[in-house]
Amino acid sequence: MSDLEKDPAEVVCDGAGAEGPVQELLEPRQVVLGRTTKVRRLLPNKDRRMVGAWCFADHYGPDDLTARVDSYDVPGERGMVVPPHPHTSLQTVSWLIEGEIEHRDSAGSHAMVRPGELNIMTSGPGIAHSEISPPSAPPMLHGVQLWVALPESARNTVPPAFNAYADLPVLELDGARAKVMVGTVGGVTSPAPAYTPLVGADVTIEPGRTVAVPLTPEFEYAVLVVDGEVSAGQVAPGFGEMAYFGTGRDAIELTAGAEGARFVLLGGEPFDEQLVMWWNFIGRTHEEVVAARNDWMASVEAGGSSRFPAVLGYDGAPLPAPPLPGTRLKPRPRAR
Repeated sequence: MSDLEKDPAEVVCDGAGAEGPVQELLEPRQVVLGRTTKVRRLLPNKDRRMVGAWCFADHYGPDDLTARVDSYDVPGERGMVVPPHPHTSLQTVSWLIEGEIEHRDSAGSHAMVRPGELNIMTSGPGIAHSEISPPSAPPMLHGVQLWVALPESARNTVPPAFNAYADLPVLELDGARAKVMVGTVGGVTSPAPAYTPLVGADVTIEPGRTVAVPLTPEFEYAVLVVDGEVSAGQVAPGFGEMAYFGTGRDAIELTAGAEGARFVLLGGEPFDEQLVMWWNFIGRTHEEVVAARNDWMASVEAGGSSRFPAVLGYDGAPLPAPPLPGTRLKPRPRAR
């Protein structure tokens, strides 16, 4: 998924990790994605830019694709339309709750993203991909798009790749069920590739129940609510909000509202490398991001390149990169 803000801000994370348990409510900001989709962006947030290696989190929908009337509609287009765009030094994690999205990438992958099935794309030094709602897609679209920063040890050596998992392991709790997308929760481990200690899970809690979700004390954690409402101590994130809990816990008690709750649990060891994020690129320096943009624009003009090959099968032009900012990066911490 692409960050399509017309003037994307540069973000530098200095690697300072969380220290102990906290409770913070992170509110989203609305961003236009592609030509037709609006999303709620939770990460990077003005107060908290990372959770472990998770560095980007968008929550979109539920949208009725048969009744789009907002100002972003484009005649003849239905649902998500994100043309080929690049990524560097990251993994994209696609998780659908409702709907269907067609994925194509420059590594030659072609797959349908469906609810409950994990799709994870590893960029290595560079990959391009497109995402669209096919004509046969169900009428509702609802999901989350996540990015994971690759560490220095992997970001330029791991080749571009796409992995899909239709069957993921499930942790059964008293009053809750957690499908483990990445990493390990309560002894249940996902087969998905991860290059830093990381956790991602889709958790559903029965109406009114209080559940102790097992955690790893060395990890920092957050929950993104995609249905209903949960409460934990002094925070009660509702639909489309995120609560951040820091480190130092072996479990956290979460209580669902009267209608039940569903949330995405994100966690990981605090990421200790400095990152520079701009548009769809992650690097370590301003110069590195500039080089990635130049390589992408050369690929757009040439119809593909060694770093960013063409996305075969997509009918349309790739996305040009927005103009670079006129100033150099200024480091900012992981949290305000």
